[in-house]
Amino acid sequence: MIPASFSYRRAESLDDALRWLAEDPQGSKLVAGGHSLLPLMKMRLAAPRRLIDIARVSELIGIREQSGAIVIGAGTVHRDLAGHPDVRQKLPALAEAAGKIGDLQVRNRGTIGGSLSHADPSADLPAALMALAATVDIAGPAGERSLAVEEMMVAPLVTGLAPDEVLVRVRVPIPAAGSRSVYLKHPHPASGYALAGVAVAVTLEPAGAVTAARVAVTGAGVVPFRATDAETVLIGDRLTPARIAEAAKAAAAAGEFAGDALMSAEYRRQLCRVYVERAISALVD
Repeated sequence: MIPASFSYRRAESLDDALRWLAEDPQGSKLVAGGHSLLPLMKMRLAAPRRLIDIARVSELIGIREQSGAIVIGAGTVHRDLAGHPDVRQKLPALAEAAGKIGDLQVRNRGTIGGSLSHADPSADLPAALMALAATVDIAGPAGERSLAVEEMMVAPLVTGLAPDEVLVRVRVPIPAAGSRSVYLKHPHPASGYALAGVAVAVTLEPAGAVTAARVAVTGAGVVPFRATDAETVLIGDRLTPARIAEAAKAAAAAGEFAGDALMSAEYRRQLCRVYVERAISALVD
């Protein structure tokens, strides 16, 4: 299919992007990898008057450690995220999620900022970033502001970004000593999207009791969500099989699960339970 006509400008700096976006915020769309936006345009589900290409804006690209966090530019591609040594060592759930996105071509072009800004309810990265307590920095006409990743996910394909704002970077706190994280998913056999994806991050004291836990689910719900009831079950005890099963049951009882042509809401609820149990079990020595 052929998209509606549009104009195109390639930004060389964040200032370029913000200035051009401010000229027509309702009619403009930012594009980097394009794997989310272009299919919508081809199906005429999106028809922006102008595309602003930010793929070459250097200040939006890169991964660094700063002030106790791993800071990731919004234009960083999934391939670099999955392979970066600091991400693999300190944020394994994020590296695993990035490495499971789509296929090689998608990982070579798709960006972390594009994934979060598109807010697909089956995207991998939101769950991993929620479990790791990540925040995003957003630039706009009034300056910069920050949001927790869970605040970004308002509704399917709807985010907390205003039309004249740009997601600039993602900040992920470096976990405390004794922390572990993992991301597992049941993928769609064709697209690779998560039919149920679960990210779990825990911190264990030397004796093995859980002092902190975050559990996030994608694909199974209307939007990616934190399973806070499951987190409460885990904190204060060791990761025994009985405790893990109880947490998985609590996660499946939470959230608004989505039924569609692929599977019923109840089947997704069951997938959620199974994958929460598998993900937490994967963190046990």
